[in-house]
Amino acid sequence: MKNNINNDLLKSGFIQEKIPENMNLVNEIAKLKNEKNAVILAHYYQQPEIQEIADFIGDSLELSRQAAKTDADMIVFCGVHFMAETAKILSPRKKVLLPDLNAGCSLADSCPVDLFKEFIKKYPGHLVISYINTSAGIKALTDIVCTSSNAARIVNSLPEDQKIIFAPDRNLGNYINSITGRQMVVWNGACHVHERFSVEKIAELKKAHPQAKLIAHPECEKPVLIMADYIGSTAALLKFTLSDPSKQYIVATESGILHQMRKKSPDKSFIPAPPNDSTCACNDCSFMKLHTLEKVYLCLKHEKPEIILEEKLRKRAEKPIIRMLELSNKLGL
Repeated sequence: MKNNINNDLLKSGFIQEKIPENMNLVNEIAKLKNEKNAVILAHYYQQPEIQEIADFIGDSLELSRQAAKTDADMIVFCGVHFMAETAKILSPRKKVLLPDLNAGCSLADSCPVDLFKEFIKKYPGHLVISYINTSAGIKALTDIVCTSSNAARIVNSLPEDQKIIFAPDRNLGNYINSITGRQMVVWNGACHVHERFSVEKIAELKKAHPQAKLIAHPECEKPVLIMADYIGSTAALLKFTLSDPSKQYIVATESGILHQMRKKSPDKSFIPAPPNDSTCACNDCSFMKLHTLEKVYLCLKHEKPEIILEEKLRKRAEKPIIRMLELSNKLGL
């Protein structure tokens, strides 16, 4: 049986096993979670049913930090691969599981380690700031990690004459340049979800809903950000809708966040910003949506697929995260 499971894992990226049709997956997941002292993390972009079974829901780094504070022996990360790696970096003694190993990230994948090494060599004397949405290998080449919510403050905390390389997201990097006045060298990477938004369709939505505010993630392209009434990380967008008096919003980020927005503000209306694809009214990340209740159950049952990092790499990747946390504490972030 064990060999079959391993073979299935190699072929598919997740455990394949027939589950009885009458099984109550939510109850069985809860039982296994308690038996194995596990904690389930769900990114804001997960399917609603995944968010509903999670112990913690949030952005990637905050989820990893919350899990590290628990006494859990096991972390099931319903997100993408780099997020599970980050959880392992911060919780080396915990077993970290990713229900589907195929849950990658177009942004992280747009910055291969070997090419980034060569890129850094072209700019001697530059400090490397990498967005949290990167592989452990890229983090290991980084001086300071940042998030979309603290990137500008971290950049502004550095001396004005400090030369900087920013990776991997060109839209976030260019946005930070525009609001800080810096001239960081920006790696040419991007998130396929945040680059798919249609400016024309958003303009049509704004015309049809003149009272709606456009709120956008800084990974969006510049024309969308110029149109936006508010720009912020996924968590910041959610927080804004809770404090802002408006009753209607057009949301330019992955549509999974709408579940929490609608749940926390049932009296408000949230419209997903449409992508260029005329057949779809919302913008989903296919990688985020790979996780299912079935996969979470099997992942807990067999304790696979597991994220394993070589310890030297883990330690190198941890250093820029620690530096970011130290800077954040110093800056009061």
